[in-house]
Amino acid sequence: MNDVRLDTNFVDYLIVASYFVVVLGVGFAAKRYIKSSLDYFLSGRSLPAWITGLAFISANLGATEVLGMAANGAQYGVATVNYYWLGAIPAMVFLGLVMMPFYYGSKVRSVPEYLLLRFDKQSHVFNSVTFAVATILIAGVNLFALALVLKLLLGWPIIVGIIVAAVVVAAYITLGGLSSAIYNEVLQFFVILAALIPITVIGLFEVGGWGGLQDRVRESKLGEAGLHALEGTNPGDVTNPIGATWIGLVFGLGFVLAFSYWTTNFAEVQRALSAKDLSAAERTPLIGAIPKLFLPFVMIVPGMIALVVIPGLGSDQPNMEYNNAIPLLMNEYLPNGMLGIALTGLMASFMAGVAANVSAFNTVVTTDLVEPYLKKGMPDEWYIRFGRIATIGGIFVSIFTALIASTYDNLMNYLQALFSIFNAPLFATFIIGMFWKRMTSAAAIWGLIAGTVTAAGLFIGYKAGWIGFGSDLDQSMWGAGAAFVVDAVVTVVVSLMTKPKPVDQLQGLVYGMANVDESVKRPPHWWESPKLLGFSVLAGAAILTLVFW
Repeated sequence: MNDVRLDTNFVDYLIVASYFVVVLGVGFAAKRYIKSSLDYFLSGRSLPAWITGLAFISANLGATEVLGMAANGAQYGVATVNYYWLGAIPAMVFLGLVMMPFYYGSKVRSVPEYLLLRFDKQSHVFNSVTFAVATILIAGVNLFALALVLKLLLGWPIIVGIIVAAVVVAAYITLGGLSSAIYNEVLQFFVILAALIPITVIGLFEVGGWGGLQDRVRESKLGEAGLHALEGTNPGDVTNPIGATWIGLVFGLGFVLAFSYWTTNFAEVQRALSAKDLSAAERTPLIGAIPKLFLPFVMIVPGMIALVVIPGLGSDQPNMEYNNAIPLLMNEYLPNGMLGIALTGLMASFMAGVAANVSAFNTVVTTDLVEPYLKKGMPDEWYIRFGRIATIGGIFVSIFTALIASTYDNLMNYLQALFSIFNAPLFATFIIGMFWKRMTSAAAIWGLIAGTVTAAGLFIGYKAGWIGFGSDLDQSMWGAGAAFVVDAVVTVVVSLMTKPKPVDQLQGLVYGMANVDESVKRPPHWWESPKLLGFSVLAGAAILTLVFW
């Protein structure tokens, strides 16, 4: 049995405590600038692109990334890079260059609100409710992951860790709204890197650099296949450890799962909607995509290092789950002081994930459910107060959803299952509605229902043993693909049988009719060009994929 309890001292706890003081201080500072509900829920649409861009990527750096990607690095090896260069960057570029003009130009306050303008109340309410459920489930993942790490490393009971993290996040979001979440996410981005880079550097030094790590991986249970991203993914002859064909990876992960997450997940899009103008909104996901190119080297490589230096990782031994790769490496390599920084980085990552989902939750519940349907015409201050109440309520429910996450030994697989159910059908509705004026309101709601039921049915069938897939991830990719196709087919059929909205009601909502942002007085500098940023990042992702093919 490996003991992962950290030998922490006063210095380590002082670093952690100092971080808590800073994030709460940001909440109190941001509270002074809350004058309206737009300030509370969207930072008054006033933030520069570099702030929203870093917050955009930091909001994604929750348990999914830090524990989940390291776990996948240990379990699947280099093939995990597909989550980044194939399963994230193309979709992030598409969001910035294609979809942000619709979101920002139409001045919607949330992703579900776009459905209200483009279609009707039915699809709006359906998406608002399903999104609220999804965000609380995902917030629970981050709460559980943090509590698990605190138990393993410090000996805290699981429930204590969950409550401590929940209280801190609830405090600074309740105080300062989205601005508090965003500025803390920028801070958390650098704290997370400060935690992961030393582990990676020390680990690589210990195994003899990249060449030494390759040799050790070849000798491990992954073998040579663990050093390739796409080699060994041909249908009928899958030898890649990820257990999926290139068809599933490209269509299921690279297209449906990735595009549905990055382009319709309001927890991410909300950061771009808080930008000061359309150009800044477009650049938000593109700036976030730049670090996404390089994050595999500090997210996945530590997992591979853990596989070859931690005996029994991935076995049935106590504390040897793949999710514990990063905590085990921290225990293996880091001295006091640096332990405090690493522990703070882990806590920062989990709190960023919780905060991103809770801030999106309070916005959707308030602006998409309560304001239009339950409490119309209330004073602006009333909606701010309710948003704060929704924050506390969302955190409270997340404590219970954390228990669901505890049943998974690989948190990334659980997250992908959620995305296949909640995001994949939504993406089909969005992409068809944005590019096809003929799509009708009836088609939107029936397509969403059909796609969601399909993905949920496949997930339940797989878990019950009625349907076979190569792995949990393989099931998520095929489930997402099936949800997308079913939603698209139902959407087209129903649209052809029902009456569409008049074209004059679609201004700013469909392709070719995007609103012009009058607030941009001059074009950005050439290096700020969204197209230049987008195509440069795509080229970088293509080159890196070829290098690690």
